[in-house]
Amino acid sequence: MTKILVIHGPNLNLIGDREVDVYGATTLADINTGLAKRAAAAGLEVETFQSNHEGEIVDMIQRTDAAVIILNPGALTHYSIAIRDAVAAGKAPVIEVHLSNIYAREDFRHTSVIAPVAVGQIAGFGSSSYYLAFGAAQDILS
Repeated sequence: MTKILVIHGPNLNLIGDREVDVYGATTLADINTGLAKRAAAAGLEVETFQSNHEGEIVDMIQRTDAAVIILNPGALTHYSIAIRDAVAAGKAPVIEVHLSNIYAREDFRHTSVIAPVAVGQIAGFGSSSYYLAFGAAQDILS
């Protein structure tokens, strides 16, 4: 079965409780459940992974056998050359995702070191950003 890997970066385990005005009230478990339902309906497998540790994210990108990766690198978006290099070296296309519109926030959030090596970026639609990315992943697979 074709697999889509969804990687949630640092502090995303706190969504639903953390800065609800920015990230929304939907929890990470809710997002993962929604993605699993979409995958089942499409005859795909979805694997989800969350880590607060940069190296674990790099390891996951390097070892996955997924056909497409949906990646929300969280704050690592803005400075993790290690994740950027793992994405660039990987075989699976990566879709970068953000719950908030990073370009409408603080200046330091306006730069993504991941975007230049990702196939695309979806930001600002709350939990729907993940579902939009899932649709894009399906398009890539077809």
